[in-house]
Amino acid sequence: MNDKSKTVTGVLPVFQTPFHLDESIDFETLAREIDWLFNEGADGIVLAMVSEVLRLSDRERHALTEKSCELAHGRGAAIISVGAESSRQAEAFAKQAESAGATALMAIPPVATGATSDELAGYYERLFNAVEIPIVVQDASGYVGLPMSIEFQAGLLDSFGADRVWFKPEAVPIGPRLSALRDATDSTARIFEGTGGIALVDSYQRGISGTMPGADLIRGIVPLWKALEKGDMKRASWIHGPLSSLISLQTSLDGFLAVEKHLLVRQGIFTNEVVRGPRSFVIDGETRNEVDRLFDLMIEATLED
Repeated sequence: MNDKSKTVTGVLPVFQTPFHLDESIDFETLAREIDWLFNEGADGIVLAMVSEVLRLSDRERHALTEKSCELAHGRGAAIISVGAESSRQAEAFAKQAESAGATALMAIPPVATGATSDELAGYYERLFNAVEIPIVVQDASGYVGLPMSIEFQAGLLDSFGADRVWFKPEAVPIGPRLSALRDATDSTARIFEGTGGIALVDSYQRGISGTMPGADLIRGIVPLWKALEKGDMKRASWIHGPLSSLISLQTSLDGFLAVEKHLLVRQGIFTNEVVRGPRSFVIDGETRNEVDRLFDLMIEATLED
């Protein structure tokens, strides 16, 4: 394991990919977004599902990987999603990300195929054998795909070791499954919380190493994480109330994308809310108003003594 990966912990936001109006990647705005995240206290950045990674061409994924690793260099971790529909594709993405300087990788299983456990084992084994850096095994079944069994995930750790195999469990029920994975690995698993941070307070108490929320809520997530680290549950609960209510409005991947890009525009980071379609959710005016109300409450909570 590389030296950088030993200290990967804390707040690791999944950045949103900004697009020009013609849907090409806006790398100037990307740089502004990543600068802002580190300035707000992020411990690293993640390229993953809400980066619209599944809606990018291979060439775009390569370019986004190169640029995000470059922008994170010397400032924090860069975790790159390499999951794909075939083992061959995933292996190629993994090798390219490692070459670009990624701290670690993250991989969901193929989402269009209900792979058998043996096939899924072969998929992950091929990835672990292709690179030397850690890989976050992401069960993204709260959004796409099918849940992975606790036994399967623990078996990967047994095979490749806790230094190489990390986890981001997002299957429901989140809390009990997180604890089951922790217990099945004798508390050796490095587990990162997802789902936007809606279960962060509960997940923290179950022993997570960090959180991977959306970039839009960095101004709430960082103070929340610091409160949890200090054991200040009163302050943590005060911040988490409006934050979790806001996240609860985002019931799908497209819901996350719509709200997150709206809030990034509101905070002066993005210049537009372009999301690649087709999509299943488009934010309406009343939802915008409720998002803005809850966001204001979250910011107010972070200012309380």
